[in-house]
Amino acid sequence: MVNLRAWGFERPQEGSIGVQFETLAELQRQGLIRHLGVSHVTVAQVEEAVTIAPVVCVQNFYNVAVRGDDELIDALAAKGIAFVPYFPLGGFTPLQSGTLNEVAARLGATPMQVALAWLLRRAENVLLIPGTSSVGHLRENLAAAELEIPEEEMGELEGIGAVKQGAGDRA
Repeated sequence: MVNLRAWGFERPQEGSIGVQFETLAELQRQGLIRHLGVSHVTVAQVEEAVTIAPVVCVQNFYNVAVRGDDELIDALAAKGIAFVPYFPLGGFTPLQSGTLNEVAARLGATPMQVALAWLLRRAENVLLIPGTSSVGHLRENLAAAELEIPEEEMGELEGIGAVKQGAGDRA
């Protein structure tokens, strides 16, 4: 599996990825790569890539607070393409939200478990690869898969992204 990482960090930048993706597709045709994905891409870049070779996953910056790819995730799900959010827990600046903390306390979980559970419930095509540096943290991340988030709490968590995308982060 090889992902072509396009330009940008928090937000992808427009521009063709055709030449670069065609190179990977040629390596795939030679049997050197089994699956291809793209990372840091726009909808147009995904559409361009799938005309060149099958795309198995898209990896963009996305989490409960950073939600610019909501429509992309749904479109990918309809096509059977996985979405792998990078920085699912916020990355260099871990997620911080009063709402996230309150929901976690009510559910008897950590805020990061709730953030991961929200992602798993967001769409069936979401695949998580949260980083960890300890066995304890790994166990905490794995427990997030079993966490049930009631509809009312899901609504509260949805609001985190709306606030973050709107006028200031008041979450």
